[in-house]
Amino acid sequence: MEKEIIQFCIERGLLIEPEVLNLLSETKDKESVKLIIEKIAKTHERKIITRTFLEQNKDQVREFFLTLPEENKKSLEKLKIKLGLEIEISKEVSNITQKPPILKINTQTTQQIKEAIKEKISNIKKEPQRQDYNLLKKDTKVSVSFESPAFIKKIGVGDFVKNLRSRFYEMKNLLQEHQELDSLVSINKLSNKRQRFSIIGMVYDKRITKNKNILLDVEDFTGKIRVLVNQNNVELYEKAEDLVLDSIIGFSGFGDKDIFFANNIVFPDIMVSEKKKSPSEEYALFLGDLHYGSNFFMEENFRKLIDYVNGKVPGTNMEEIKKIKYVFLVGDIVAGVGNYPGQQRDLKIEDIEEQFKSLAEILGKIRKEITIIISPGNHDGVRLMEPQPPFDEKYAWPLYGMENVILTGNPAYVNMGEERDFSGFDILTYHGFSYPYYANNVQSLAEKRLNAPDKIMKYLLKNRHLAPANSSVQYFPSEKDNLIIRKVPDIFVSGHTHKMAVSSYKGVLIISVAGWERETENQKRKGVKPDFCKVPMFNLKTRQIKILDFE
Repeated sequence: MEKEIIQFCIERGLLIEPEVLNLLSETKDKESVKLIIEKIAKTHERKIITRTFLEQNKDQVREFFLTLPEENKKSLEKLKIKLGLEIEISKEVSNITQKPPILKINTQTTQQIKEAIKEKISNIKKEPQRQDYNLLKKDTKVSVSFESPAFIKKIGVGDFVKNLRSRFYEMKNLLQEHQELDSLVSINKLSNKRQRFSIIGMVYDKRITKNKNILLDVEDFTGKIRVLVNQNNVELYEKAEDLVLDSIIGFSGFGDKDIFFANNIVFPDIMVSEKKKSPSEEYALFLGDLHYGSNFFMEENFRKLIDYVNGKVPGTNMEEIKKIKYVFLVGDIVAGVGNYPGQQRDLKIEDIEEQFKSLAEILGKIRKEITIIISPGNHDGVRLMEPQPPFDEKYAWPLYGMENVILTGNPAYVNMGEERDFSGFDILTYHGFSYPYYANNVQSLAEKRLNAPDKIMKYLLKNRHLAPANSSVQYFPSEKDNLIIRKVPDIFVSGHTHKMAVSSYKGVLIISVAGWERETENQKRKGVKPDFCKVPMFNLKTRQIKILDFE
């Protein structure tokens, strides 16, 4: 019965939550079940049928049951009770974990969609560690992968231990690729005899000695050792000043099992990458931090941007405008609700669902040939723990209904512009919630703090991790650390700081986006000098960047 229901859903481009699927499969009257599914899908234009949806629409779903023949109604009495349509069953299901939808499906029913749904349904009962998928948007050259456990589960100390162990092994593998680390040994293999060697470890503690040297406690899975960096080695000392706790680093030098004198510090770092160029001339725009729904949102300026991409601004280069194919929005798309004390007085729209609804209306004015890729930030009504899943459909449903919109998690890898004989650009999008920590705690970043976000982004690429210090973000401890920068991107895009910057690091184009919210008191207190309404436009063929200014 279960397989038959799955096949029935596949043929109609539907996904069904595992719990609902199990309940429906227990019923022998399969034809009535199919009829109910079809009525739900058609009446509500649903592509995903969840337990939450059924509970929120009890009256209408109950009416679907009433339209069945009398002989069928009796056979479905137990199902009605289990679905909560006959009596309230909140006590019976209070321990059931609600599982948000994983996959956003296009409305066209194609063989590709069927295959994608089959794959998702076969895996949906497993807790996902990674979601890789093509979003099946018609006539676009965009695919997305993001790593974000979407299912809710109870988190224990063991989960954090597994996460750190997994992270250590992966970072160790990255570090072992660096030739500077010769004669690598585990800490427990060291003896009383002084010798030259290299180690890889996690920085457990960091302090300044009375002689102004830096002393680090470094550990691996076999033991712990003190690492001393002498102040007279200026270049090495500056490297050590930039180390944050929990970062996994390589050290080479000499010493014994009691103390290690470092003469080199090796970050995981990225290798120099190829600067790709597309055979086709297309353009991508990078935006973020709209804070739509705030009293400070610069709506008039944003509408100027929309007029521009729609070719409604006199005197602009229409040939260039027609080649704009992608718009990236990297977090804090809406103002949200309850993000800080007294936020209500700063809101023009006080309901987050209404914020998304109004945002969808204004984004809907962008011409449909442009693909809009949107990821969440700390204001957008998703969990603060990173990695973050895509927007909650309960609030952001208007965006889910837009055909030219792709919703990703945070962080996400987006491949843009792939075509025959060209692999496309791999774009790492990350909102940047961890950035204030590094601006305040890394010596080389201290002078400009959040006013130089590109330097923070280079620092994270150097560490191959979006939050090398555990205390820089709240993180979801999945078995696989999903904030590691495993794949070196062609473009690294962030927001959060409201500060625009464009630079590069070892072949990676770095873009930090400006904000669309007027300067706030919070920014003034932090000494942040935001940029407003400036949009980097990237030419995929030439790699040239043009800054569009709508301020």
